[in-house]
Amino acid sequence: MAKRSAPEVNAGSMADIAFLLLIFFLVTTTIETDTGLNRKLPPIDDEKVEPPIIKQKNIFTVLINGKNQLLVEDELMELKDLRKAAVEFLDNGGGVGEDACSYCKGKKDPKSSDNPDKAIISLKNERETKYGVYISVQNELVAAYNQLRDRRAMELYGKTLKEMEANYSDVNWIGNKENLKEKIEKIKIEYPQKLSEVQ
Repeated sequence: MAKRSAPEVNAGSMADIAFLLLIFFLVTTTIETDTGLNRKLPPIDDEKVEPPIIKQKNIFTVLINGKNQLLVEDELMELKDLRKAAVEFLDNGGGVGEDACSYCKGKKDPKSSDNPDKAIISLKNERETKYGVYISVQNELVAAYNQLRDRRAMELYGKTLKEMEANYSDVNWIGNKENLKEKIEKIKIEYPQKLSEVQ
């Protein structure tokens, strides 16, 4: 009996199928991008510029040690209390004369910050600090600024800053965008985000 030859598999369309699968996975796959932290870096200057003199009472010191403990103004603090403490510091309004704050609702303690424009939050962490704790502290500090900005926007314009920014970026929003931009900038000037990271 003669040997039968094994039937051949037609592989002509295999390249087409592989190409279609490749296109399918390229189109349906989502690639996550890291957004990073929004920070304004100092300008690059060739000249030596003297740093401004800052009063110690205008600096709110936050330290995260290697055991992920939070030290605020040299006292242990829980993460849940950080936002409230930062709001109290930023909105203190303890300045007099040129440093006075007419819109601050704080305790007006002369030992704390003069006004939001002079107030600086200084954040320092050790190498052993966990990344998740570091980001949580960053979130609480930025949330303190956002809380104050939203409150001021509600007082002046009846909307939160987030709503105003959403309207500004909405293409279909009916209104004067230039006027809205000025309002947003005014609130950001009254409560500037001054977050310094110490090395």
